[in-house]
Amino acid sequence: MRKKKEGPEDLTQRAEMRKLLEARIDRLPEAFRVVFVLRAIEEMTVADTAAILDIPEATVRTRFFRARSQLRETLSQKIDLAVEEVFAFAGERCERIVARVLERIASRT
Repeated sequence: MRKKKEGPEDLTQRAEMRKLLEARIDRLPEAFRVVFVLRAIEEMTVADTAAILDIPEATVRTRFFRARSQLRETLSQKIDLAVEEVFAFAGERCERIVARVLERIASRT
């Protein structure tokens, strides 16, 4: 399978996503952030992370799980707000979207 060449729009979107992720990682509680960076970014094993931080491996697993959960939650909230903004309008575009949906529904029956 050939990899699609990225255009300027793709690169811009990736840069924006990277900024968003970095900001959200920075907001994690320090104990979670340190474990997340070591495990996800530095790709360290649970055992190595535990040894470096001098904490039990179970604590590493728990903190990593909680860090990922918090990141998912904050990113989900950000996406939900963006979706609300996209569809928080009434007008011509909204009418076109509704018309297309109704056409698809009608064509399936």
